[in-house]
Amino acid sequence: MLVTEKFEAESLIKKLPDKSTFEDIQYHLYVAEKLKNARQQVKDGKIHSQAEAEKRLGKWIMK
Repeated sequence: MLVTEKFEAESLIKKLPDKSTFEDIQYHLYVAEKLKNARQQVKDGKIHSQAEAEKRLGKWIMK
């Protein structure tokens, strides 16, 4: 079965409480999209180790 973004969104919405507002739904869809994008970046090797991140951000962190 092909899992489409529409199917994923419907599944997510069905799991939310009946009292969910449009804002709640938008937030959960936003987080789901960010997680999906992050997983794809990991698959594509577009990630940095903690040490590399600290090295890159070192110039911005004041100690």
